[in-house]
Amino acid sequence: MNVTLLYFARLREQFGTASEAATLPAEVKTLGDLVAWLRARGGHWATELAEGRAFRLAVNQDMADPATALKDGDEVAIFPPVTGG
Repeated sequence: MNVTLLYFARLREQFGTASEAATLPAEVKTLGDLVAWLRARGGHWATELAEGRAFRLAVNQDMADPATALKDGDEVAIFPPVTGG
C-alpha cells in the first residue's frame, strides 16, 4: 500500500521533511499501525510520536483516530494540536 505522509509545524522541523511517499509493509493496516511503524524508525520519530505526546491525525483531510483503516492512495497528515492565545 502506498500513502502520502504530510508533517506540519514541530513535526516537520523535527523530521526534516514536510512530506514523503511511503510504501507500507503489509502489516500496516490502520493509523495506529502506521504511527507504530514510524516510531520504529527511532530518533526523532520515536520521541515525537511516543505514547503520551500530543499530535493529531487526519486521513484525506478528515480528522481520524488510530483505529482508522488505511487504503492505497490515502493522504495522511500528522500534526501537533493548534494552540491559540
